[in-house]
Amino acid sequence: MASFPAVLRASRLYQWSLKCSAQFLGSPQLRQVGQIIRVPARMAATLILEPAGRCCWDEPVRIAVRGLAPEQTVTLRASLHDEKGALFQAHARYRADAHGELDLERAPALGGSFAGLEPMGLLWALEPEKPLVRLVKRDVRTPLAVELEVLDGHDPNPGRLLCQAQHERYFLPPGVRRERVCAGRVRGTLFLPPGEQPPPCAGQNQVLIVASPLGLEWYPCHQ
Repeated sequence: MASFPAVLRASRLYQWSLKCSAQFLGSPQLRQVGQIIRVPARMAATLILEPAGRCCWDEPVRIAVRGLAPEQTVTLRASLHDEKGALFQAHARYRADAHGELDLERAPALGGSFAGLEPMGLLWALEPEKPLVRLVKRDVRTPLAVELEVLDGHDPNPGRLLCQAQHERYFLPPGVRRERVCAGRVRGTLFLPPGEQPPPCAGQNQVLIVASPLGLEWYPCHQ
């Protein structure tokens, strides 16, 4: 006569309980060896930015995500606050490849604030939370901090936060000097490159561009 543990292992109830336990653990792939189900650990998602940390506002940034499940759907969201605290946001829906990787230079957006292959879409598509608000940088000496988030699933109700990173976008490169210009009725700002040497065009005809209510005004500068 078979023992009670053997009868239990052969029963449908035991097999059903193993299957439910594995599904509860959330593993995409299950491997059964004998009577033991091994659940592979899923690698944590990582948001990769190149260059990392900070770069100039007009410099392109490569955005990629690793450690996702194969073909996983995610929503990427970018947000920043301007100098007055106004919120600007953009989002896009994506699908990871068969290896669980997502590279915005190769993967087209499936919808959201934009669609198609737009590697920098999360930055140029930033829109204000309140209408009629423009993103204006008044103090170019300080950067804007962009918060990037990766959410599980697609909107309108994306799931939990998988990973996030912050990237600073500065306007004034290191070492550049900023000097006010007041000559007659001319008012403006002159930005000088780093170093003691004069700019390459020194000694030649130079032009100072000043913005005014009438538009851009051009003034010749002479040494």
